[in-house]
Amino acid sequence: METAEYGIMYKVEDDHWWYRGMSEISRAILLRWLPASNNLRILDAGCGTGGIIRNFLPLFGTTTGMDLSLNVLNYCRLRSIDSLACASVSELPFDAGRFDLVTSFDVLYSASVPDVEQALQEAARVLVPGGHLLVRVPAYNWLRGSHDIAVHTARRFTASELTCHLRNAGFKVLHHTYANTILFPFALIKRLGERIFPVKDRSSDLNIQFGWLNQFLKNLLSLEASLAARFSLPFGLSVFALAEKT
Repeated sequence: METAEYGIMYKVEDDHWWYRGMSEISRAILLRWLPASNNLRILDAGCGTGGIIRNFLPLFGTTTGMDLSLNVLNYCRLRSIDSLACASVSELPFDAGRFDLVTSFDVLYSASVPDVEQALQEAARVLVPGGHLLVRVPAYNWLRGSHDIAVHTARRFTASELTCHLRNAGFKVLHHTYANTILFPFALIKRLGERIFPVKDRSSDLNIQFGWLNQFLKNLLSLEASLAARFSLPFGLSVFALAEKT
């Protein structure tokens, strides 16, 4: 990811419709599928600037944040997040069976992850038997756009590709779904427009100002939360999967 992207993320993560809506979907999936518990040991592998840790993961237990970038961990400290580690998801610096839940939000897509299944195997290693992994990744390689350049996207996934990787890494997939389904047609139009009229710079989608639409778009994503937690939505801009270590 471009260094400047972290600064943008830190500024917008608490209020931006996409981050807030995705947090609602993530929380709904965990509440639907995990045993009721608020004392889980949680690793957010690839925690970014720490917005997810602050916004909802503490509802489920104590959280350790981990990221490859020392720069981004400094943003976590600005959020008063103290339990942090600097490392790659491909080589987690934790003992086997350390955590009950590992989360990975928009990490496996990155060029910084050379082998997806190796990263998933590491997540399995640090989980207790029966522990859970919640993964979110961007959907469909053909949806690549200027934002993918800004964040160094190496790959995007279909639901079947993600679940195949999880099974190969030794997980049992409990639930998978696409998300951001309602807004999919509008994003598709934007991406097609970029191909017809290519942008000249590596523009991040986070730079777009939504104004009064921000709350409206967040509400649309929040409407999806209960559906995405219970059903496998057939298409969308992101893919979620919840898996159990066998």
